[in-house]
Amino acid sequence: MTSGEERDVRRTFRKEARLVECEEQFQKSLADALVEETAVTVYVRLAKSLPLPKENEESRPRIDLVVFIINLTSELSFQSAEASLKYLDPGYLLGKVCFMVTNARNASVPTERLDAVRKLAAALHCPLLFAEDQTPDGVTYATKRLLSILKVSAGLVPMATALYLSSLTSCTVPPDIDQPSFD
Repeated sequence: MTSGEERDVRRTFRKEARLVECEEQFQKSLADALVEETAVTVYVRLAKSLPLPKENEESRPRIDLVVFIINLTSELSFQSAEASLKYLDPGYLLGKVCFMVTNARNASVPTERLDAVRKLAAALHCPLLFAEDQTPDGVTYATKRLLSILKVSAGLVPMATALYLSSLTSCTVPPDIDQPSFD
């Protein structure tokens, strides 16, 4: 096999992920960790919000997974993700979109904000991941979880489809989420 053929084979395993976060804090460290993955070539595109700019639209590669990163300590982060969703085709959401939440353990986060994110993910049948963005280990674990979802949504896992993964990992909301807690 010549080096040109090797490049062609490697290109067939090229996968594209789009990370959407309005504040860009966790986004860059997660992108760096995804790109360092050696088993699969991952191209990561960063965006503060959607829609994507019209320039280079015809040459833009297919996006295998869109990840909305929501910092629970920021109301703007949730609002940006929610506003960006309207620019995605509803048929694209199943198996190609997930939500990653940071700062869920922060005591200052209103429980209503976490409930709103859970309801949004459940309504769209999308996975909801929780990540620790303050430590290198947290970024590593978040990267591993995202890569697992990306491989399935990109068609690299035999006998598994993005729709199947979505049905297994979609967020569910307990029936009592709207009830007040008596903590």
